[in-house]
Amino acid sequence: MPPMTIEYLGKPGVDAAALSDDEILSAVEGGLVAAGRGQTVIEPRMHLAGDASVDGHFNVLRGYVAPLDYAGVKIVGDFVDNYRQGLPSEMALLNLFCPRTGAPKAVIDASGITDMRTGALTALGAKWLGPARPRVLGHIGARGTAYWNVRLLDHLFDFEEIRVHSRRPESRDAFGARLSRDLGKPVVVTDDWESCLNGADILVEASRLRAPEPLFRREWVRPGALVVPYGTMSTLPLDFTEGFDKLVMDDLGQMRAGRLGALRPQIDAGLITEASFHAEIGEIAAGVKPGREREDETILFWHRGLATSDIALGAAILEKARSLGVVQSLVYRDD
Repeated sequence: MPPMTIEYLGKPGVDAAALSDDEILSAVEGGLVAAGRGQTVIEPRMHLAGDASVDGHFNVLRGYVAPLDYAGVKIVGDFVDNYRQGLPSEMALLNLFCPRTGAPKAVIDASGITDMRTGALTALGAKWLGPARPRVLGHIGARGTAYWNVRLLDHLFDFEEIRVHSRRPESRDAFGARLSRDLGKPVVVTDDWESCLNGADILVEASRLRAPEPLFRREWVRPGALVVPYGTMSTLPLDFTEGFDKLVMDDLGQMRAGRLGALRPQIDAGLITEASFHAEIGEIAAGVKPGREREDETILFWHRGLATSDIALGAAILEKARSLGVVQSLVYRDD
C-alpha cells in the first residue's frame, strides 16, 4: 500500500494562490448556497480558554460541505494583545478530511482565510440585504477581518465615502492609509464612533473590546440602512434591535452557543429568540427566502463565522495552489 499523504499549504502557498476578490466571493457564496439547500452540516463554534491571565482564547469551528466532498475543522487563536509582539491577533489552521473515511486530506494556514471569508460574508450579506445603491460605508475596527470587510464591500459597491474608526489612533491611521492606497480612493479616518457611523448606508462593527460596552447608538442608524455587528464583545445597548424590519443570521445554531457575540445580551435577556430572525443567510443565497424586499427596510445581519465558509474558501485556494505547483505533500502514514 502506498504511503498516505496530506497536502500542506502554509502562508507562502496561500499568498501565491492570490485569489482575486471575485474568486473569494464566489467560493464563499458557493458554500452559502450549499447551506441554503441543506447540503452542509455545521456545528456551533466552541471556545477554549487557557491561561486566565492572557486576554485571548481559541475558537474551534467544524463543518461539512457535501458538494466539495470535504469535512473540516478550523482552530483559530484570538489573542487581543498579539500586536505587542508583532503577531496577528488571529492565527489559524484549517484541517480538511474525507467525509467517508475520516482520512486527513489537507492542512492549510487559515489566518488569511479567516479574514477573507469573514469579509466575503459581510460583503455578500450586503449584496442581498443592503440598500440598492449605498453611498457611505461606516466601519468600526481596524485589525483582523476589518481590511477584507472594507475591500470586498467596496469591490461590490464602489462607495462615494468610506469612514473608519478604531480605538488606537496609530491603528486606525495605518488602516485608513492602507485602504486608501489599495482602493485608490480617499478614506476618512474618524476620531469617534458617531462621526464614523451616523447616517451611513452600511454600518459594520468589528471592534475588539476587552469586555461588553454599549457604544453603538441606535439613533445613528437611518431608516433603510444595513447594520452588520459582529464583534466578539457586544457593543449594542439592550434596546438596539428594536425597530428593525429584519434580523438575519449566518446560522441560527450559533445563537445558542457560547457566551460571546454581538447579540448575546439581547438573547440572554430574552429579547431575541430564534423566532425573531427572518432567515439564515444561506437560505437567502439559495433563493429559499427573500433578502431585502423594500428600499426602506432597516436590516441587521449578525454573523459569527461559518466553518463551511472556511472549508469552501480553503478548497478554492487549495485547488488554485495545486495548479501553480505550490502545494507540499507530507507523509501521514507509511504502513
